[in-house]
Amino acid sequence: MGRPPKHDVDRLLDAAAELLAGGGPAAVTMSGVAKAAGAPSGSVYHRFPDRPALLAALWTRALRGFHEDLFAALSLEDPQEAIRRSARASLDWARRNPREARVLLAGARELDEQNWSEQARADTARANAALHAALSALIANTGDTAPDAADRALLAVVDLPYAMIRRYLSVGRQIPDHAPELAEQAAAALFAMRPS
Repeated sequence: MGRPPKHDVDRLLDAAAELLAGGGPAAVTMSGVAKAAGAPSGSVYHRFPDRPALLAALWTRALRGFHEDLFAALSLEDPQEAIRRSARASLDWARRNPREARVLLAGARELDEQNWSEQARADTARANAALHAALSALIANTGDTAPDAADRALLAVVDLPYAMIRRYLSVGRQIPDHAPELAEQAAAALFAMRPS
């Protein structure tokens, strides 16, 4: 039975996320990750053939973690509760995972998406399609037929939490304890709005 690798994928991706959080996407280089992880360069190249593969893996891991929390909230049976909890889930996840949240804030395009493998781009497209489908189902489940129903739900579940997360993390500040509750209250207020 062999020893577990000293420099496993998660440790390397943790180092990459830390570099991105401190210096943006340009700071994530193969040699930089090796140095930050205390690993030989060969360990990085053994797991990621090139920088686009490393960046794709970094993106995929962050997106998967975020979607786990968000989909759990989006799938709640009561649409009002799902909207409130989804807004809160985004802030809660970002508070627990600020480095990974910074990865998502950077965006796939800034992480060299055009040079990712076809498989990595397809995985991201599937994840995005699943999120759009879940949001569409949530909007349909509200029973709200007002012309602005979809916009209000998207504002509550996507735009508002994203803006709150960006406000803090983009300047290196920790997301405050009250932010998830505030996001939930704002989502509830948006859901309650009806055109006059």
